[in-house]
Amino acid sequence: MQGKLFLCATPIGNLEDITLRVLRTLKEVDLIAAEDTRNSIKLLNYFNIKTPMTSYHEYNKIEKAHHLVEQMHQGKNVALVTDAGTPGISDPGEELVRICYEEGVEVTSLPGASACILALTLSGLKSRRFCFEAFLPADKKEKQDILQELKNETRTIIVYEAPHRLLRTLEELLDTLGNRRVTVCRELTKKYETAFLTTFEEAIAYYKMQEPKGECVLVIEGRDRFEMKQEEQRLWQEITIQEHMDHYLATGMERKEAMKCVAKDRGISKRDVYQALLQ
Repeated sequence: MQGKLFLCATPIGNLEDITLRVLRTLKEVDLIAAEDTRNSIKLLNYFNIKTPMTSYHEYNKIEKAHHLVEQMHQGKNVALVTDAGTPGISDPGEELVRICYEEGVEVTSLPGASACILALTLSGLKSRRFCFEAFLPADKKEKQDILQELKNETRTIIVYEAPHRLLRTLEELLDTLGNRRVTVCRELTKKYETAFLTTFEEAIAYYKMQEPKGECVLVIEGRDRFEMKQEEQRLWQEITIQEHMDHYLATGMERKEAMKCVAKDRGISKRDVYQALLQ
């Protein structure tokens, strides 16, 4: 019989944050694929788990994935663990999952700790709708492209950051997004866990005086929809209603539909648009 891939969520700090199901699975599988075996061995030793381990990381994720899939084709069950949290979230696990599906290998995910969800629930910001950006790219141009995309994001935004880059990232976020509210979460689930709701400007002032320590999660307030709508309406006011109509008509839109779009863009009635065009 063919084996199976188990995505096993592991603690992000406190070793007690692991499920009984994950512990049982880690003991029962034939092999554990770990992002960093030196880190994962501490967890296995703590819970007296003797299952063999192999490395699966960013630099061998494709070649090793095919090797692991071959092991599963031969009937072995494999558990995938990351350094901390849920495999596949901001780590190379997504490649192994993709290749498993391509090769017809069954995959299941065992829920548990995830830093982004934990930070969101601690943030005090809106949690119904959110987007997760993980670590911003190191490449300057690519980072600026993503920051520009986030500028008009209305959902709550979650970003990971290392302590030595935190201040610079906060400054870049301020420059692009404006002075938003942000909850800075650090050392989640650990002894010195902190989470405080502040603003970019206040956080920058604080970290200029206090050296950042520990891995951080930034939970950032999304842009206000009403404010965005008002700004869009102000921009449309810079052209005449006839020019606004011509903009839509040039796309091949029917006149009636164009009038409807103009009215919506400007926050006025279709009758107002009609009267303005008559004049």
